[in-house]
Amino acid sequence: MNGNATDDIRACLRFYTRLPIRPGADGHAMPDFSRVCWATPVAGAVVGAIGGGALLLGASLKLPALVCATAAIGACVIVTGALHEDGLADVADGFGGGVTREQKLAIMRDSRLGSYGALALCLSTLLRVCALAALLQSGVLFAALGLIGASALSRAVGLIPLVRLRPARSDGAGSSAATPSPSSLRVAFYIGVALALAPALGAASLAQAVVGVMASVAAGAAVASFAERQIGGYTGDVLGAAQQAAEIAVLTALSAA
Repeated sequence: MNGNATDDIRACLRFYTRLPIRPGADGHAMPDFSRVCWATPVAGAVVGAIGGGALLLGASLKLPALVCATAAIGACVIVTGALHEDGLADVADGFGGGVTREQKLAIMRDSRLGSYGALALCLSTLLRVCALAALLQSGVLFAALGLIGASALSRAVGLIPLVRLRPARSDGAGSSAATPSPSSLRVAFYIGVALALAPALGAASLAQAVVGVMASVAAGAAVASFAERQIGGYTGDVLGAAQQAAEIAVLTALSAA
């Protein structure tokens, strides 16, 4: 965690969101994750807060829980430009439709959406919307905190493939991402965990929040292991899929009765 913290956060916001953040010296290039990865959960918290704002607005209009949850997830998708959802869809298409490693990587690079990718997007969206709607039954503030925590922690956990695996190809976004330094990664994890445990201040028990953190890490690690078996490493799409799996895990754990 070196340099100016504000610059690191701005770099992550430029990369992870469509917010009108003025470009730095490197324009909109991928940030140096070896230095700035500590700020990834901060960027995730900003995304979650925007979704939380949609929840609060929907609740103030007395809209049904499912409508509020759909608006919140939709707001998160819009502000990120569906960055991670696109990765999940490409991974599902590649791993589901390819036979050899080369075929899987070629399909993942294809911008067209296949049936596996479409189903993965539908399931991911449904799981997050339904889990968030369940959280709303315990209060809008609790649901907003849950969304912020899940969005923050999942950005940190989504870096697991970057740390555990080697690039699956020599070009592309994944191969150009620098491996985070241990200190920067620890700070990212601590910030993500702290935000993910915030719902314990509301309707969730501390044990339930801890289970959410553990489930999120397990989901990210599972995606990394699966990618290693399928393509022998990670790509930018794999990082997106890991983030999606981690976010779903947190929200699902918090929604459990």
